[in-house]
Amino acid sequence: MENHSFDVIVVGGGNAALVAALSAHESGAKVAVLEAATRQERGGNSRFAGAIFRCPHGGMEDLGPLLCESAQEVAKRCTVGPYTAEKFTEDMMNTSHGRADREQMQVVIDKGYETLVWMKEQGVQWQLTLNKFFDTKIQTGVIDLPPGGALMARHEGVGLTDDLWAAVEKTSITVFYDCPAHDLITAGSTVQGVKTRQTDFFIDFYGQVILACGGFEASPRLRRQFLGEGWDLVVVRGSRYNTGTMLEKAIAAGAQACGHWGGCHASPQDLRAPRVGDLSITDKMSRYSYPYSIMVNLEGKRFMDEGEDHFGLTYAKTGAAIGSQPQATAYQIFDQKTLHLLEPRYSTATPIQDDTLDGLALKLGINPTIFVNTVKQFNAAAPPTAVFNPFLKDGNSTGHKLDIPKSNWALPITDGPFVAYGVTCGITFTYGGIKTDTTGRVLSNEGSPMPGLWSAGEMTGGFFYHNYPGGAGLTKGAVFGRIAGQAAAQRAKSVSLL
Repeated sequence: MENHSFDVIVVGGGNAALVAALSAHESGAKVAVLEAATRQERGGNSRFAGAIFRCPHGGMEDLGPLLCESAQEVAKRCTVGPYTAEKFTEDMMNTSHGRADREQMQVVIDKGYETLVWMKEQGVQWQLTLNKFFDTKIQTGVIDLPPGGALMARHEGVGLTDDLWAAVEKTSITVFYDCPAHDLITAGSTVQGVKTRQTDFFIDFYGQVILACGGFEASPRLRRQFLGEGWDLVVVRGSRYNTGTMLEKAIAAGAQACGHWGGCHASPQDLRAPRVGDLSITDKMSRYSYPYSIMVNLEGKRFMDEGEDHFGLTYAKTGAAIGSQPQATAYQIFDQKTLHLLEPRYSTATPIQDDTLDGLALKLGINPTIFVNTVKQFNAAAPPTAVFNPFLKDGNSTGHKLDIPKSNWALPITDGPFVAYGVTCGITFTYGGIKTDTTGRVLSNEGSPMPGLWSAGEMTGGFFYHNYPGGAGLTKGAVFGRIAGQAAAQRAKSVSLL
């Protein structure tokens, strides 16, 4: 048995964890980071992320100063309007069906932008999302980016985590790799440290503890238990290390469970996506251009409103809709009018195409009669003289003509060759977690703070329900990671004076 003592112990290696570690170190603490993965696989789910950060801002006046030098030229091709606190709140409330914790949401609103500025100071490089979502070789002119999803880390999740790890390595923070947390060390409700597991012994780390090691998305057992039938079989988009071990241990120690335990961030992924996140592919198997398509299942039938809203406000629930279809499989059907709108990530797929709808159905293994009838009914319901705007909700709707409407971008599927992309459900993170207050302190079942314990990131519950505004999770993790790091460092100082 080995023992180590630090002021602050951070469990995890992704965005929230590293921000917490850097914040605690900046506050004067002696900090340890416990990473279950090897050095080569470090970074948690954040390394697999598209790395969009959503926070209120005033448009390019605010975003421009954040951008790294290499992103300045691309920014000349974009316009970005303001994303107000009111709009952030509206998007959060709409996606969560009104359940999102308003106090925590206010913290993200108040601290979001300043946290991104601070992250830039730590070395994170920011850019706009133009090249991520638009093929700039085809899309000409100035593009008006959706303001809620306009900012991202350069080189996506790999760039984000590389920048944060580089910042950590410039400090005296001690990192322990291959060091999975096994349990909390407690005295009643007070947390004294973390027990970690090695091959034939344990190592105990004593100090203030910040849990930032994700949800239970990589555990087939827990997915089946909490999310339901079939969820044990879905594609895991991110890290294989996020198995919920410390989430369960925290609850066993008295932490209060909260949030949507039957909900998760689940997005459309390529049918050939690896079963668990692959660091050589990261985020390149996502298929988010479905608003310009119709999606059909293996029965040849539509099953959701593809144009309900901008994909950044619907993609995280679309995977679940696909997962509920036969064999968790669907096809996104495009014609030649919208192929140029496919985001660059589609280049990693092998599309299926045919000059006729009947021929396409046969290649997909779908009943041609049902499929062709689905397309014909959709085409008949689509507005005949629509003014199509791919960048804004254009109101081109099938109205009440179909049992399942398409609320925007309802162009008829008429111009062959017709193209199909196969998709399935991929889980990113789970919504249920442990309850924290506005300073990141973990609350017990009795509603009291558990001394010595904080949490940040995907491990905390109460923020997301049913759906998710793209990029809000990384911002929330960074905001509360920074707050938790400061608070844990402060308590470490006060304890040392006793």
